[in-house]
This record gives sequence, structure tokens and C-alpha cells, in this order.
Amino acid sequence: MTEQSESPRGRRRSRRTPARDQAPEPITDPERAREIALGILTRASRSTTQLRDGLVARHVVPELADAIVDRYVEVGLVDDAGLAATIVRTRHAERGQSRRAIRVELARKGFDEDAIGSALDQIDDDDERERAAALARRRWDQLASHPVEVRERRVVAMLGRKGYSSSLAFALVKHLRDADSEDD
Repeated sequence: MTEQSESPRGRRRSRRTPARDQAPEPITDPERAREIALGILTRASRSTTQLRDGLVARHVVPELADAIVDRYVEVGLVDDAGLAATIVRTRHAERGQSRRAIRVELARKGFDEDAIGSALDQIDDDDERERAAALARRRWDQLASHPVEVRERRVVAMLGRKGYSSSLAFALVKHLRDADSEDD
């Protein structure tokens, strides 16, 4: 059990928790740093940039963080190209995101342009248009009880949030509207 101490403001704080104005001591022990790195990787796969940033955020000295990341890449615990390819497949197939939206996510996660480019090569223009058409059709059908203008606006907005271009979204909506008018 930790002892409690009275802080100047009257709040109670654990002795183990450093005061806000005190910087925690940097971690220079390689074994402790490896434990932290494995903890980060246990929760979810990470890019090399995310792992390094996670280690530095947990006060591992940057040189040690770089050495650990390099070693983990060497032994295959961290694989940016493989992780980027997995993210592309799942974001496109399961969430229906466009290449543009996936590119932004991968860049935000710290993948380099080579890994992003090769991962996005899995999706071509036809795949992207086909996926957008399936999403648009599903949403169009869900909105069947709404006026056509509302359906158009909502389908275009949904496709835009997924990263598809407005020209593609409007073309798909026009096709859906025309198909509905033919059925009537």
C-alpha cells in the first residue's frame, strides 16, 4: 500500500507519483526499456515511429529507444511494411475507406512513404470504385424512406467521410438515382 501525503493544495497524492514540476528520471536501463517496449507491442502492433515515440514518452532516453527499435526491426518484432499492408487491407475491406484516407492514417502513424506506397498498391482504381459503389448502394437502400435529396446528400457525405472524391460520390449517387427512376 502506498503512503499518502498532503500536497500544498490540500489534495492527496501517492508518494510514488512525482510532483508535476519534477521531471521523472530518464530510463537508461536496457532491460527496463525492453520491458516497456514489449508492453507497448503487446497491446497492439505499432510502427517503428510509434514504438520509438512510445518509449520516449515513457522517459526512455532517445538513444536507447532507437537501439531497441532497430533491434526489434532486425529480429522481426516490428515490420512496418507488413503492418502497413494489413492496415490497408482491413481499412479498405472492413471500413470501406479510400486509399486517400488510408494514406493519411498511415502517415499519421509514422510509416515512411515507401511502406505506404507499396501497401496501397494492393488497391487499384477498380477495387476502390467497386467498394465505394457497394457502400453507396447499402446506404442508399437504408435511406429508402427519405426524400431523394436527403438520400443524395447523406450518401455523398458518407463517401466523403470515407475519403472518396466528390466526383466519384456524385457519379455513384447519380447512378443510384437513375436506377431507382428506371425501377419506378
